[in-house]
Amino acid sequence: MQVLYAMNRDKAIDARLSRRYYDESVKTSYKIYLLNVLQLYKLAEYVLQDAELRAKKHLPTEEDKIFTTKLYHNTVVQTIHNSDAFNKEIKVGKLNKLLDADFTRKIYLEFSKTESFKSYYKNPQTGNVEDREILLDMYKFLVKHELFEERLEDNFTSWQDDKSLVIGAMKKTIKRADGEEYFHEQHLPESETVEEYGEELLHKVMAKDSELFDLIEPMLQNWEAERVAILDMVLLKMALAELLYFETIPTKVTINEYVDISKIYSTPKSKEFINGVLDKLMKRLKEEGHIKKAGRGLVD
Repeated sequence: MQVLYAMNRDKAIDARLSRRYYDESVKTSYKIYLLNVLQLYKLAEYVLQDAELRAKKHLPTEEDKIFTTKLYHNTVVQTIHNSDAFNKEIKVGKLNKLLDADFTRKIYLEFSKTESFKSYYKNPQTGNVEDREILLDMYKFLVKHELFEERLEDNFTSWQDDKSLVIGAMKKTIKRADGEEYFHEQHLPESETVEEYGEELLHKVMAKDSELFDLIEPMLQNWEAERVAILDMVLLKMALAELLYFETIPTKVTINEYVDISKIYSTPKSKEFINGVLDKLMKRLKEEGHIKKAGRGLVD
């Protein structure tokens, strides 16, 4: 969607450039995930400094006395620490330069005042389950923090678009990481998604642009094509390409997905507009036999 919109706004972007932009956007999403993992690790690692400072107090509190480094010495954090493959990716991508020690300290100290953090350290019976729960709480605290949002937005213009994808990958990492050297590669974009779907959809919409427009225009009713928001027209073309050329994607899934996308990225009235046009297109194309889906129940 972003690439097709950019192509509409800048005629200098040809098919070759669009493919390059698409590939770069996929790589950027993965890079953001790696940075999130690294920042979570740095927060857990700060426990070592916290424990050292507490140990040096002349008049330690009861909380200081029971404080340990167990948040750092757990399966998930040690999986990150011990993964040479992950640390190599961080080094190659120069992601350490995007972090700030003062920022890490500030977030850690704020989180250390939460009830979940205090309860975790007061509980002497914590194990693998509790370790993962506190890391999930810490990550939720981090990703909602205004400073972290600003940092990611400053470095990655696609952060808001990639946010839900990255958060989902982070939750899976925290819940499942268990000593694997290549734990992070489980979240590399799958070739089926990137190539067989994403690249093919981009190619189809570019190659069939005029044909798609000719099918959409009669369905607009009371709307001149020139008055349709650019993004709405991009979404209609993408959805129509799915309906026509992607046999394994159910029609209802296509329509629902693009209506949902319009809610996020387009105007308040776009969802009704997109839904209405796609519904009419689907019915007409079905009647004419142009929609062919492989698999039971995929058309309805």
